[in-house]
Amino acid sequence: MGFSDHIREIERVGQGSNTGRDAVVVESWRRCLETYQLDPSKAREAVIVSETRLREHRQQAEDLVHIARSGLERLYRQVAEQNYVLLLSDREGVTVEFLGDPSFNNNLRKAGLYLGSEWSEPRAGTCAVGACITTGEALTIHQTDHFDITHTPLSCTAAPIYDTHGALTAVLDISLLSSPILKASQNMARHLVSSTVRRIELANLMANSRHDLVLRFAGAPEFLDVDPEAAIAVDGVGRITGMTHGGARLLATSRGLDWRRPELLIGQPVADFFEAGLDELASLTRASLPQDRRIAVRDGSFLYAHAIEPQQRLAGGAPARVVRTSPAIDRLGGSVPAIDGLRRKIAKLAPGRLPILLQGETGTGKEHLARIVHEVSGLPGRFVAVNCAAIPEQLIESELFGHVPGAFTGALARGRKGLVEEAEGGTLFLDEIGDMPFATQSRLLRVLAEGEVLPVGGSAPRKVDFRVVSASHRALADMVAAGTFRADLYYRLNAAVLTLPPLAERDDFSWLLDRLLEKHGGGRPLRLSAAARALILNHRWPGNIRELDNAIAFAAALCEDGWIEVSDLPDHISLSPSKPGEDAPDAEVRGVLAACKGNVSEAARRLGIDRTTLHRRMRRLGIDRPH
Repeated sequence: MGFSDHIREIERVGQGSNTGRDAVVVESWRRCLETYQLDPSKAREAVIVSETRLREHRQQAEDLVHIARSGLERLYRQVAEQNYVLLLSDREGVTVEFLGDPSFNNNLRKAGLYLGSEWSEPRAGTCAVGACITTGEALTIHQTDHFDITHTPLSCTAAPIYDTHGALTAVLDISLLSSPILKASQNMARHLVSSTVRRIELANLMANSRHDLVLRFAGAPEFLDVDPEAAIAVDGVGRITGMTHGGARLLATSRGLDWRRPELLIGQPVADFFEAGLDELASLTRASLPQDRRIAVRDGSFLYAHAIEPQQRLAGGAPARVVRTSPAIDRLGGSVPAIDGLRRKIAKLAPGRLPILLQGETGTGKEHLARIVHEVSGLPGRFVAVNCAAIPEQLIESELFGHVPGAFTGALARGRKGLVEEAEGGTLFLDEIGDMPFATQSRLLRVLAEGEVLPVGGSAPRKVDFRVVSASHRALADMVAAGTFRADLYYRLNAAVLTLPPLAERDDFSWLLDRLLEKHGGGRPLRLSAAARALILNHRWPGNIRELDNAIAFAAALCEDGWIEVSDLPDHISLSPSKPGEDAPDAEVRGVLAACKGNVSEAARRLGIDRTTLHRRMRRLGIDRPH
């Protein structure tokens, strides 16, 4: 098929004609035309992200790549002789692992079959990785199935990898630079990729569910112990804590639910899905023959199950109950009640589409939290951050909504897509939303209400679909009362509110401090002297985590042999007074507590501080309450 024929076919599909292409290809072409506004007549060079951005994506995917590596290498050995290359892409379409013949490196890089290539649909048009991210299904995009003429020589087959909470986390793809004409030639490739993905998900579930009961399932007893089709993890009280994608489909089918809504499955009693209780399921171990491990599913079907007991058990024989979290949620903070509560909220809220409002002082880590929400959500699109306070008022509308050619003096001649459209299929993070001009608030409200964006100077609105997370250090409710923030926009943004405490009130301060020491160590151990640590623990930190991060970076640059002394800290910290009432020495605090016989209220009164401050001081300094 020639260049012009390919363009004409795409245009006919856009007009509603049926050209005989697979439905998944037709739907993708229409997304490219209508949603992403891509032009099939303009060839696009393959996009290879910068080394800095690639490093960030690879660090985020590090745990999965480690678990998946043996499966990836095994698959590559199976297909390398047929000249396939293997790509593992993250949920944003960036290739974080690549296996291919190095003698073809130049051609592979030019084609985008290379480490760091970006294969999201908005960026690359119809392609296997991008379509897989969008649909959540295994598929092949063969030669002229591709939207962009640059990619039509390629044949690419991909399958999605889901995390243990049911969110799409990566895509495994094998591709050919040139291939036979018939698309059916890639059926075996799809089988191989899907089988590898199933094994990777099972390995990931096992790695993340060591303290839970794991149940593996197969339709035939002969394959139960060697190649299970699905698996789930169950905690000590019988609630589902994790699953492979096959497990999600099994659970959803048993109750007539949608597997794309994992929040309906995770956390639910396992007995809701099977005609068996926890004890009966736990007894289905290798102590009995596979054919004897037959169980009934709630939809009337039967399966064979293999139970793998938890590695650790509590006294009395009950499995230890451990709250499983994704690696993204683990980055939120230390294991203290307030942060654990925030984790539980994120685990439930992130997979949905509710708008989330983040409240907290400047520097408390609101963008960090927003990125975690995006990662846990499993949304296929990008995370696009907008600092509403940093964009000049006269430019904010064109930055957010884009502009058509020549819309205003200084506008780009070819027009520009706005940040709202850049977030298509992903998360739009509006930082410091309280600083958005009132007129722009009105336009944003229309975008959220109608799901359409109208570029500056344009007449035809464009459909958009994204999840909005906003943040402000201001009390938006007070701004609404004062008439400086639209009430209708406020109620659209605050469907769920998460609050980040100031650094001075975080009980996991030491955990945060240790993470920053690791971050700025540059591969070497970075340690604090006792005096430097005490000074850091007692500083007010008005700039919160951002100020602490800068202080550790400063000290790391000055210190000798990785040992930070007081003299290495910024002057404003080493010279600053302690928090009010917190300048009492450790020994004095102990003495007052002992004199008060452990009565914290009385001790706080004598020290001239409130009870909360004294409790925090005791925790930080490791002072137990006297008995």
